[in-house]
Amino acid sequence: MSDPLSDGVTLGIYEKALVGNSLTTSEDWRRFLAQVPEAGFSFVDLSVDETEERTARLGWDQNRRRMVRHCADEVGTMIGGICLSVHRRIGPGSADPAVRQKARQVMADGLQLCHDLGAPALQVAGYYCYYEPMNDHAEQWYADLLLDAIPMAARLGVVMGIENVDGTDVTSIRKAMEFVRLADSPYLQVYPDLGNIAEQQLDATTELKAGRGHMVAMHVKDVRPGEPRRVPMGEGTVNWDESFAILAEQGWRGRMMIEMWNDDAPDSNERSASAREFIEQRLHGAGIPVRRTAV
Repeated sequence: MSDPLSDGVTLGIYEKALVGNSLTTSEDWRRFLAQVPEAGFSFVDLSVDETEERTARLGWDQNRRRMVRHCADEVGTMIGGICLSVHRRIGPGSADPAVRQKARQVMADGLQLCHDLGAPALQVAGYYCYYEPMNDHAEQWYADLLLDAIPMAARLGVVMGIENVDGTDVTSIRKAMEFVRLADSPYLQVYPDLGNIAEQQLDATTELKAGRGHMVAMHVKDVRPGEPRRVPMGEGTVNWDESFAILAEQGWRGRMMIEMWNDDAPDSNERSASAREFIEQRLHGAGIPVRRTAV
């Protein structure tokens, strides 16, 4: 009998790595979510991005939320978190007060969606006002939103994790930790993206040491400078051995999500499984065990 407290991390996959469909009926969702265990993953992170289709998820009624959660249970997987990247379009640091107000509603709706889907983590993108000229108050307004969201996150039991992003705003774990220290709350942590550290040509050792004790989950993807997406795993510039050695030294354990964009390719699940095997090999090389989570 296996030890229920056995050591290790669990691996998940980003929904954009899976073959999509209309995702209208329960059968659509079962077929979609079944790809997660089929490719050997323990969980999937869903996306609320800038597209109309995924932004609309914030307005799902309770029947739709229960249906999606039930479908995940039926196929034997979990929804690990929600990537709330719609804040790139609806900037918390916008110079327009109407946009900032909408960003607050997006945050509240994202937290509630996490709770209703049984997802423990909300990934908060580190964008202030991506499509606007920078303004003098953007960072302060971004911080205000994070701080104001903490009471609701705490009530719902959902942990917010700041993602270091591409661009020019919160591009490092060191910067994300400034907000974490300011909040001093267990409900605001960091959700590091190893790929974005490499894409920004930052030092992985420095960055991962900065997040020690506050990394609620982890993104992994491969990149090249100027190419933050769609670089095949193992063909980019991420220093996997160095990064995983630091995580091993810290004793970091948690959920590691492989971020991929397979663009509905027919062999998407084979690509995802191959990426999983790549990451598993390097984790094992660093002495970090990988566990499948039973649902």
